[in-house]
Amino acid sequence: MTEQLDAHVESGRAVLGRTLRFLREKEGKSLGQLADASGYDKSYLSRLESGQRLSKVTVMEDLDTYYGAGGLLVSLWRIARYDAFKDKYQAYMRLEATARVLWVYTPDVPGLLQTEEFAREVLSGPRTTQQDTEAVDEQVAARLGRQLLLGRSPVPSVRFIVDESGFRRPSARAETWKDQLAHIEAVAQWPNIVVQVLPFSAGVHHLMAKGSLTLLWQADGSAVAYTEGDSSGLLMEDPEDVLRHRLSYDRLRDLALPPSDSLTFIRDVLKELRS
Repeated sequence: MTEQLDAHVESGRAVLGRTLRFLREKEGKSLGQLADASGYDKSYLSRLESGQRLSKVTVMEDLDTYYGAGGLLVSLWRIARYDAFKDKYQAYMRLEATARVLWVYTPDVPGLLQTEEFAREVLSGPRTTQQDTEAVDEQVAARLGRQLLLGRSPVPSVRFIVDESGFRRPSARAETWKDQLAHIEAVAQWPNIVVQVLPFSAGVHHLMAKGSLTLLWQADGSAVAYTEGDSSGLLMEDPEDVLRHRLSYDRLRDLALPPSDSLTFIRDVLKELRS
């Protein structure tokens, strides 16, 4: 007999919402009672349970504690956040989440280093409806969720090469930009993180106008390369493609400022802003 496969696969967000509702009903609580106890708006909680919204991870941490769920909701949230990304990006996201070594080049502030307010500004386009605003909220929550990998155990080894232009194009609000640079300065001092600035004085390089490049290595030694432009991304697993992009990254690293000089550069930009 041929096995019949269900064409409808439940989304991670739907599973999370169903679990939230189960836990609430198991406690014998109404949405109103949960809102009073948790401090979250009743309509917001309702939309989480129906799978219409993706919360910040901190909301799931609070509800995990409230229900005594032992981290279940946070675990489901980490799966549900993939729903906020396009299908072709989800494959990269899953590899990124388990990578032991990450090398990143980007002409702008990398998503893994963005503060919440800066990420919101970057991700916000024209918003004409409530749905547009909620979509941005979900993308911000998902981007911040990606950053959990920087401090997971075992800790990955991560290197960022950021073009000088990424430190010279401020956000609309001065405080947002100061907080963003201060955050990069702090993370650059983590023992598993290296941040290097690619200065304008390095001149023309072969990745200019080509978007970002990321190289990932897993615990078993397998590697992938991922390039991303304004509206497209390409995940490469062929060893020749990965090697070629690794050599490209090596050349950029040779052109970039050493980590200590890069940290001095970031602090100098911060000092200019604060003066």
